Amino acid sequence: MSYGGTMLWDGEHGRTAARTRARNEIEALQVGPAAMARFVAPGALTDGQFGLFQWDMAPRAGGANPHFHRTFSESFFVLDGSVELYDGTVWQAATAGDFLYVAPGGIHGFRNGTDDPASMLILFVPGPPRERYFEELAEVIRSGRKLTEDEWLELWARHDQYPSR
Repeated sequence: MSYGGTMLWDGEHGRTAARTRARNEIEALQVGPAAMARFVAPGALTDGQFGLFQWDMAPRAGGANPHFHRTFSESFFVLDGSVELYDGTVWQAATAGDFLYVAPGGIHGFRNGTDDPASMLILFVPGPPRERYFEELAEVIRSGRKLTEDEWLELWARHDQYPSR
């Protein structure tokens, strides 16, 4: 039986190609007072195959308003707490073990509107350098600078993030 997927390795034998990162090697970024991003496996580590981040939210942290991406899919897996996930039509409460897949172009969002912290994994495929978006977002929040709508649109577009209208 054949899988039928695109061949990514055409060698006759397997190779040693695993990469391990200890917890203390994983970069963490405080994104404002209410969210922490951990860049578990950025695209640079996975040869652009995928990016995997952990997103931890404080109680009532809010989150990402409905938006879409043109060049990558995004998936969410709730680890702890309750996260509201937007699937393009409705906001739904998701708890530990719940999953949402969003194809490229799919409108989605997330937020923590509860009184408890929440944590989830975010998977990007392929692995764009999304950490740069979160670093810029953190800098805007840290600086206290108020961006104009045009400045927000430019920042988002630079990182393949487009608001749903």
